[in-house]
Amino acid sequence: MTEGMRGRAISGRPLEGLHVVECASFVAGPTGGMTLAQLGADVVRIDPVGGGSDHRRWPVAADGESYYWASLNKGKRSVAVDMRSDEGRELVIALITAPGPDRGVLIDNVVGRRWMAHDALAARRPDLIHLRVQGYPDGRPAVDYTVNAEVGIPLITGTEEGGAPVNHVLPAWDLVTGLSVATGVLAALHDRARTGNGAFVELALSDVALAGVANLGWLSETAASGRDRPRRGNHVYGSFGVDFACRDGQRVMVVALTEGQWYALRTVTGTGPVFDALEASLDADLTRESERYRLRETIAAILRPWFAARGLAQVSDELDAARVLWGRYLPMTGVVEAHRTGAHPVLADVDMPGGGSAITARSPLRWNGKHGAPGDAPLLGRETEQVLTEVLGLQQAELGALHDRGVIA
Repeated sequence: MTEGMRGRAISGRPLEGLHVVECASFVAGPTGGMTLAQLGADVVRIDPVGGGSDHRRWPVAADGESYYWASLNKGKRSVAVDMRSDEGRELVIALITAPGPDRGVLIDNVVGRRWMAHDALAARRPDLIHLRVQGYPDGRPAVDYTVNAEVGIPLITGTEEGGAPVNHVLPAWDLVTGLSVATGVLAALHDRARTGNGAFVELALSDVALAGVANLGWLSETAASGRDRPRRGNHVYGSFGVDFACRDGQRVMVVALTEGQWYALRTVTGTGPVFDALEASLDADLTRESERYRLRETIAAILRPWFAARGLAQVSDELDAARVLWGRYLPMTGVVEAHRTGAHPVLADVDMPGGGSAITARSPLRWNGKHGAPGDAPLLGRETEQVLTEVLGLQQAELGALHDRGVIA
């Protein structure tokens, strides 16, 4: 490896030179663009003048700036265009279909813009790579929280007593979809490099959710049993894992997926003889995951006194020494405090355009042991003139005229 190649690998910017246009809002599409930007791609995000529907989305800073928008769009260049005008639409189309082997890549989630239909864009650039994020495959809208409800997750989440569905607050399907966006773009680029062909790739949030539960075997289980999985509270389904309260009120999550983890847990807690007797009396084999799950309540009852007799610090020391698989329940204030001490290298502080700072993240991918830079927080429309000059060759007089007519911001 040459010195130059070594430096590039360490920088974690393998997509440097790739140009992507993003016309997407909310979580999934912007996550895909951010993922590519953190790997070195030049991602130009196009918003309407004044910002789109997600520009001020919560959580927000005291001055109204969106932490959410700033973080999901960091590292991108922001262009603001009046897409309701003929001139604005033409500018956007020209940016999307600009010539060059590393251009002609679009990520969007638009609905109803005939001028941004793939066939209309591909007429201008036949090798266009166009990845469209959808709610449903037929184009109907959906968001993470609606598709999550439709694949059954809220009805198997929560306490065993049941009751109303329990929504998962993390938009997991949005985030998985965003990573699938990046995967789809890179796959299409690889195919274009080999064949010269463009691609229209559609990715529906509902399909991502269905694929997720199907690939975990959950639908097969339901089909075979003919019934829905019951709620199990904080118990890990199909194995042993549950939360315990320590003497000082702190709580920990302890999991024993493997035989080695189970042996470590029973050894450190001094409960080996008790479990040996339990196995003999019930003709059970607790080295098997299925048996630990079947007897989960009994196992938890035997282990609880050990945790209740110790504070978190002692529990932490002893479990770590024994190589038990566990984690502490932390509020987000605790995560922030840990970040302030430098405990999480993947996290970074970035300056907000209006002042103050935001905690955001670098790419989780480490290249030769190092995270890349997180990317600067965006400012709506900040790079509009820069991008139009660089990509379309517009001169200052033309830019001024477009600005005066309200076509660009």
